[in-house]
Amino acid sequence: MMRLPPHPGELLREDVLQPLGLSVTDAASRLGMSRVALSRVLHGRAAVSPDLALRLERAGVSTARAWLAMQANFDLAQAMQRAQPEVQPLDDKAA
Repeated sequence: MMRLPPHPGELLREDVLQPLGLSVTDAASRLGMSRVALSRVLHGRAAVSPDLALRLERAGVSTARAWLAMQANFDLAQAMQRAQPEVQPLDDKAA
């Protein structure tokens, strides 16, 4: 079974906030968001939104596109682990 990539919130928590010694409260304040909203992302219970991705870029932490790509990769890996319905080609000529 394929291993899931880490949730981008986990990377933000472990690779950015912890090395900088920033608490969730401090980071949330600097990013202009609530502590609860940031905590949900950091613990993988909420996705990195386009708005948060832009805030992270403006705060000097990688690029918004990189954060959104990490989130998309995580979401796609999760979808690939779920049972999927049988799908038929949309174009009959492609069959």
